[in-house]
Amino acid sequence: MQIKQITVNGKNYQAFEGEIAPQTNLVFIKGEKGFIMCGYLNLEAAEKFKNAAAVAVGVKSVSDMLNATVVKLTSYAQSLGVTAGMPVKEALEKL
Repeated sequence: MQIKQITVNGKNYQAFEGEIAPQTNLVFIKGEKGFIMCGYLNLEAAEKFKNAAAVAVGVKSVSDMLNATVVKLTSYAQSLGVTAGMPVKEALEKL
């Protein structure tokens, strides 16, 4: 498991990726106001705790996530301008 410092469009972010079980990776990128997570994490919990969160699926690494699109999101992420279908790199700028 690794915590990484990444730069996207000139902004720095913390990211996490790691294998948590055979052939099962956990991927997460933290923004200033929220985060983007892989489909393994619970979007309903993020909504309950009023987090601005978006989900990208089918990702096994931070690199995969940066090339993915948002498939689901909380109402709090939506209020920041994130939408389903938005590229993750664009969503990060809002989160």
